[in-house]
Order: sequence, then C-alpha cells, then structure tokens
Amino acid sequence: MICAVYKSRLKPDSYLFVEKRNDFERVPEPLMKMFGTPELVMLLPLNKREQLALADIEKVKVELAEKGYYLQLPPPPVNLLEEYKKEIGYSRD
Repeated sequence: MICAVYKSRLKPDSYLFVEKRNDFERVPEPLMKMFGTPELVMLLPLNKREQLALADIEKVKVELAEKGYYLQLPPPPVNLLEEYKKEIGYSRD
C-alpha cells in the first residue's frame, strides 16, 4: 500500500495521509478548509515499513482503508514547569 503524505501550510506539524496522490475526495470539506492547501511531502510505501515516527502504522492503514485518509496532528506541548514540579514532588495540597 502506497499513500501520499501532505503537510498543512496553515497548521504546523499537521500531516494528511491519503490513499492516492491528489485524491482528497473522501476527506471532509471542513477538514480540508482547516488544513488549507495541501503540500505534497512524499509518497510512502506503508507495506515496506514496520513503524512511523509519530503515528501507529496499523492505525494509519486502517483509517486509510475505512475513511480514505488519516490526519496526523502534532503532539501536545509539554509543560516543562509542571513536569519539573512532578519530578521534585511539589504539590499545592
């Protein structure tokens, strides 16, 4: 299975995987508006990979088959202050 991966010009670090290059027919219109004009990043042979950097490859395959697309959003930002407080055992209680 080869899919096309596009990045968003409006949403940093957001990627849209579709079954075929330039085929956005199954992607909902509101999502396309939010995503903006897609910019092709690569054609990706999923069957030759065991994993992806930030997405579960099996989930990507299932969503491509069922929905025709997979949207990869960036991970939420880490609050370093909160992480440090947890590390040192700080609590307001």
